[in-house]
Amino acid sequence: MNAFTTGPFTGRHAAALLVAFFAVVIAVNVYMAREAIGTFGGVVVENSYVASQEYNGWLHEAAKEKALGWSAEAKRRSDGHLVVTLGGAPDDAVLSGDAWHPLGRLPDRPLKFARQADGTFVSVDALPQGRWVARLEARSGATRWRTEENVL
Repeated sequence: MNAFTTGPFTGRHAAALLVAFFAVVIAVNVYMAREAIGTFGGVVVENSYVASQEYNGWLHEAAKEKALGWSAEAKRRSDGHLVVTLGGAPDDAVLSGDAWHPLGRLPDRPLKFARQADGTFVSVDALPQGRWVARLEARSGATRWRTEENVL
């Protein structure tokens, strides 16, 4: 029993071990919580209760939009402009949206698009370098279709 100490193991030793153990646990938890909050890139809603009550409606809307069969492919050109190809959408479709930075480091940017002769849409403004998520909305008459595309 005396391999590491010169005297017997006392209550003070036990208390010191418990305090040291919990100090390490609390320090690690505080560090991890600060890192998680500082890098949170999730979506925040004003009122989570109201959002939960609207969730089934959102699922219904998503099912209607999926049934349309429209698709989108977004790519960034070398000059930073976003090129979106809509598949299955009618010719009178109008595209709009916004780009948000998934890590929340840069502010959201509204996206305006101009239709090209080949049917694609090109953003009026260029996006800065980095990873972005483009929330796109296509409208044709009263029909609305939405999607999100990662833009690297």
